[in-house]
Amino acid sequence: MKKAFITGISGQDGSYLAELLIEQGYEVHGLVMRVELEDPDRSLWRLSSILDKVILHASSIESYPSLFRIIQQVQPDECYHLAAASFVSYSFDEEFAIFNANVNGTHHILSVIKEIAPGCRFYFAGSSEMFGKAETSPQNESTPFHPRSVYGITKVTGFHLCRNYRESYNLFACNGIMYNHESERRGFEYVTRKVTSTVTKIKLGLANELRLGNLDAKRDWGYAPDYVRAMWLMLQQSKPDDYVIATGSPHSVRELVAAAFNEVGLDWEKYVVVDPKFYRPAETTVLTGDASKAHQILNWSPTVDFAQLVSRMVQADLHRLECTPG
Repeated sequence: MKKAFITGISGQDGSYLAELLIEQGYEVHGLVMRVELEDPDRSLWRLSSILDKVILHASSIESYPSLFRIIQQVQPDECYHLAAASFVSYSFDEEFAIFNANVNGTHHILSVIKEIAPGCRFYFAGSSEMFGKAETSPQNESTPFHPRSVYGITKVTGFHLCRNYRESYNLFACNGIMYNHESERRGFEYVTRKVTSTVTKIKLGLANELRLGNLDAKRDWGYAPDYVRAMWLMLQQSKPDDYVIATGSPHSVRELVAAAFNEVGLDWEKYVVVDPKFYRPAETTVLTGDASKAHQILNWSPTVDFAQLVSRMVQADLHRLECTPG
């Protein structure tokens, strides 16, 4: 039986990936913070259906000794490094914490694998934020990086660390340059979930407005389960490489809002308030991914389009609110 180790297993991607790997017959281990184990109903809700099927290890990616001990014990065949401080707009205020978690954490786990599990295949979760102020659109694996957030800068650093360990130490290490991917499990601090959850509150009379920043900002949004399937496919190839994973179809926040309100039969213009405080200090250019390489080599393509994604998220939030006591 193959063993997989997932950092960030309690997050959106980690939970979907754990489910996929269990379906594939893996023994799944995951890294969680100790505080998450103290309040599993709140912190581990995404794993509720598989908690009895995963083995959780309490530690931090910032603790090299703890990572060393865990990897030595588990001896994984595959490692998926998803854990990161990932909410982009926080990174302007929390730069040092972002760097410590994202850069040192990635370096730590790569170093540990090199030392005690060199046969382990490694996946690093990159981001479209690495391109930032891209010179061309759509972007592919050859497009130069020009990050416009501290988060993006740390992901570029992680990308180069991963590639360096592949080229210098012969690790099977892959970078997935993932464009925005959302789902019913997305955190409420992200714009997609903020929109769908607030729309459903307005529909049910629990809120009366939705405050947002730049409605013309565009993103290439996909469905998270499709993207974690791409992560797994990368580690099943005969040689390691880097891949852009995206739908290739950008949509604006305005389109997101209109689709969400339309799902519940309301006119979005009656409820949306543009608030300058939600604008980014440095907005990226239109980020659209060219996933041709993934289509050709991984035989990967998205299965859920933008309209279906928004519908699924709105319906899930409606169900959640209607089933919440009080």
